[in-house]
Amino acid sequence: MNAPLYNADILRLAATIPHAGRLTDPQATSEKYSPVCGSRVTVDLALDDAGRVVRLGLVVNACALGQAAANLMASHAIGRDAAALAVARDALGAWLAGERAAPPDWPGMAVLAPARPHSARHASIRLAFEAAAEAARLAAKAD
Repeated sequence: MNAPLYNADILRLAATIPHAGRLTDPQATSEKYSPVCGSRVTVDLALDDAGRVVRLGLVVNACALGQAAANLMASHAIGRDAAALAVARDALGAWLAGERAAPPDWPGMAVLAPARPHSARHASIRLAFEAAAEAARLAAKAD
């Protein structure tokens, strides 16, 4: 694929991240950092009695690709449980690494396809999903 790395769709997602900001009373928080590029994502969340995300807050300091991935995660994390977030995290990592051909079963992921050949960008793209999966696991464990 010869698509531009930073296209209009990625830049639009990067500029419109939902659930921005910290929660005042999260059940769990996870911060992930990439030493490769300096990107950092913090995810706060709360689960309902069934273990599904009901509130989410995040702070994203990342490149446009990391911001776009954070938007995709945050746009669709409400209502998902820790297992679903872990599956998405793992599928994203495998797809970026070329271990699977199809993008993860998460809305909008195909927009990140131009970044697949750029392994130095993968860590930033994975951060929001890694932080969300860890925060959900911690919150579920705390109950």
